[in-house]
Amino acid sequence: MKTHSRSRAVRAPGGLSLRLDVRALIVVVLLLAAALAAGVALIGTGDAKIPAVDVIDTLAGNGTAYQDFIVNELRLPRVLVGLLVGASLGLGGALFQAVSRNPLGSPDVLGLSQGSTAGALVVIVLMSGGAAQVTVGALIGGLVTGLAIYLLAWKQGVHGYRLVLVGIGVSAIVTAVNGYLLTKADLVDAARAVVWMTGSLNGRDWDQVWPLLWLCAVLVPLVLVNARGLRTMEMGDDVAGALGVRVQRVRLLLMVCAVLLTSAATAAAGPVGFVALTAPQLARRLTRSPGPNLVPSLCMGATLLVAADWASQRVFGADQLPVGVVTGVLGGGYLLWLLVTERRAGRI
Repeated sequence: MKTHSRSRAVRAPGGLSLRLDVRALIVVVLLLAAALAAGVALIGTGDAKIPAVDVIDTLAGNGTAYQDFIVNELRLPRVLVGLLVGASLGLGGALFQAVSRNPLGSPDVLGLSQGSTAGALVVIVLMSGGAAQVTVGALIGGLVTGLAIYLLAWKQGVHGYRLVLVGIGVSAIVTAVNGYLLTKADLVDAARAVVWMTGSLNGRDWDQVWPLLWLCAVLVPLVLVNARGLRTMEMGDDVAGALGVRVQRVRLLLMVCAVLLTSAATAAAGPVGFVALTAPQLARRLTRSPGPNLVPSLCMGATLLVAADWASQRVFGADQLPVGVVTGVLGGGYLLWLLVTERRAGRI
């Protein structure tokens, strides 16, 4: 069977060179276009419908005062939060799957989302905290859970299947803790907590946009700088070490980045399920490229979440669903398909 390289060598001034996967680049461009198109459609959706052309004109500063208020103050922050949350989950999921070398190694399965939920529930149920306190609680909960998984999985390093198995166990424990916290809450706090736990973009404003944007601006370049080491590690720790990669240092750094991305996304929109699991796998199937596919996964996550939010508002009529319900239904079906595929291939 003949194989044809789709990569192109690009040489920059100063002797720096890199390989460019043409198919992956096309996929990234198409996903970005789809995400932006879904975002424009989502901004125009609602009780006050605005045509896509008027949405674009308003974003460019040429709309009426009424359109400016609807687009820039009410709807644009929600769309930006959706894009950033989806991108964070897609990238975080790709990192966890690459580190664990397992397609099931996502924040949903490993318990990171449940840990962030536990932190938020502690603030809601025990402290009756506001939105800012809930955000801090979710971040702390995710970080503590990630640290616990890392320490429990450590045995002369952290390796794939041990990480997944420990994560599944921690996830079960934290889920039980979350259920207990709900039983201790009064009716008002319990209702508020359940709404948050569903995963939703309703009511999101600029207060959620800026922290997530700054965090992504710091973490995404840091992850991409270490992407080469991550790809080398897929050949095995011994080979990567022989090639000069500080395996445990790179793995720990990327896991911290993945935990922060996942926790921040959960803090902004609640535990939106299965985006982190499905986005990297779908990106890999589109690019047909080995390796972690970090940028395609990021773009796929953003596209999936905004498209799911659009579907939640348009497909079900007046009964609008939280976006977490839509991603949960679609992602659950995908997880079943993935398990069957992996079993038939003899990998599980």
